[in-house]
Amino acid sequence: MKRIGEILVENNFISLDSLNEAIQEQQNSDKRLGEILIGKGYLTEENLLKGYAMQTGSRPISENELYQASNEVTKLIPEDFAKEKNVLALSKTDDTILVAMFDPEDMPTIDAIKKLTNLNVDIVISTKKSLGDAIDKIYGKIKKFGEVESAISNIDDSSGSVQDTQERLVLGEEKVSAEDAPFVKIVNLILEEAIKEDSSDIHIEPTKDEVGVRIRIDGVLVKIMSPPVNSLNGIVSRLKILSKLDIAEKRLPQDGRMKIETSEREIDVRVSILPTVHGEKVVLRLLGSGKLSLNLANLGFSEKKLGTFKKWIQQPYGMIIISGPTGSGKSTTLYAALKEIYSEGINITTVEDPVEYQLKGINQVQMHEEIGLTFSSALRSILRQDPDVLLIGEIRDQETADIAVKFSLTGHLVFSTVHANDAPSTIARLLDLGIPPFLLGSCLNLVMAQRLVRTIDKDSKETYKPSTEDFDRLGFPKDKRNESFYRGVGNQGNHNTGYKGRTAIHEILEVNTAMKQLIFEDANQNQIKEAAKQAGMTTLRQAGIEKILEGKTDINEVLRATVEDS
Repeated sequence: MKRIGEILVENNFISLDSLNEAIQEQQNSDKRLGEILIGKGYLTEENLLKGYAMQTGSRPISENELYQASNEVTKLIPEDFAKEKNVLALSKTDDTILVAMFDPEDMPTIDAIKKLTNLNVDIVISTKKSLGDAIDKIYGKIKKFGEVESAISNIDDSSGSVQDTQERLVLGEEKVSAEDAPFVKIVNLILEEAIKEDSSDIHIEPTKDEVGVRIRIDGVLVKIMSPPVNSLNGIVSRLKILSKLDIAEKRLPQDGRMKIETSEREIDVRVSILPTVHGEKVVLRLLGSGKLSLNLANLGFSEKKLGTFKKWIQQPYGMIIISGPTGSGKSTTLYAALKEIYSEGINITTVEDPVEYQLKGINQVQMHEEIGLTFSSALRSILRQDPDVLLIGEIRDQETADIAVKFSLTGHLVFSTVHANDAPSTIARLLDLGIPPFLLGSCLNLVMAQRLVRTIDKDSKETYKPSTEDFDRLGFPKDKRNESFYRGVGNQGNHNTGYKGRTAIHEILEVNTAMKQLIFEDANQNQIKEAAKQAGMTTLRQAGIEKILEGKTDINEVLRATVEDS
């Protein structure tokens, strides 16, 4: 058998000089040759794997195949050993176990696996990073499943309530009775999984036969566990205690809130409980759970749109409105805009419901309608606080709209959001709230509609050719239909969706002189839209098509997030 160094040189993966240098260093080191070559930057992991494949006949394995590992087989190798040696057991036959590893020449590790499993070992090879990620996720899922099973097995059929009285949950630090422990454990596991996956919502849904638990990842619900029906009362009671709700009330809807403390951050949780025919359904909204990017350049803007947006947020006065449904990333964009313009020389104040993220150097006011602190009442007080920039979480009524307009007309910059389908209909919505056209046209600088689309998992994707029907449904330009198109391949790492992460698409309407005149004339939204398109506005669907051509998302996502251009 040829040595790996010879194979690498013969296939021009490295030079002979690089090989000799690495061999010389190896004589005074316990590192393997490939490790030295990679460390010096002479060789990539991918080319080393190709060399190993030529040398040993071991088959390189895709990341998608790693996530097809059988949990029962994976457990044959202890987690500590798997992480230390970077190996993953995938499947087995009667006398042979299939193992993924980076170095098929690592005979001590192969011999150790034989002793651990009492099986023969077949090897497939993968990169260290892919292996490391798969090991973390698969063993994490196995551990989580085991903890859930353990908690469920300890549930007494007669159990149904918890006695803990804390309102702030510090994960991992609870001291509870043996009777309550299973419910505490299940609730903690649900919360931990949701936080780990950067989920925005948790749904606990009772049915006739089970309790389904789903979390919203990248805007889509994914099922994570199914506790038995007899666990429902205990789970709901635990959440009611934490959110200071009435445990005894099971007939009426209830709303509450609680806080979760982790080692990294504090998360505000909104709790909604709704009675159903099979018991109480719970939805938890996690605020501040995700990894917030406050850099405008990371929010999906094209270069041109980013320049336009930055130009208008740096104006000294006027109104900037962002529209979109709940969960479309409006708050993140607004926070990023505030961070972009923040300086010690200006006073920035926000009025929000709720305050999702705390920003350093910015005065943030939380609404409390139950005590009379509404948007309108807060704004009247804030006007006396000498602000330069004001962010209003949402314009919901005429009074709030009037204050926002007057504030922008007196030399201040106002940011806010409105629920509307697109940028032109946002203007119509503001007019419907009772803002006179001459005032709206005078103060409005920019309107932007925003949506979020899931991005293709870049580590698990394939090329494909969309059908003519899909092209036509989307209104895809005929001269662009021969480009390369990608779609994600589902695996355990992306929850079998083929997507990982989200990006924003934007529709930006600049309120220039011509647009102001249309607003003054009380033009309808179709007239405004047509004028905006003639001025160069890219619609949401067109923005989605641009993301498809960039290989960041696919046709199905754009169809899901946008409507046909009229």
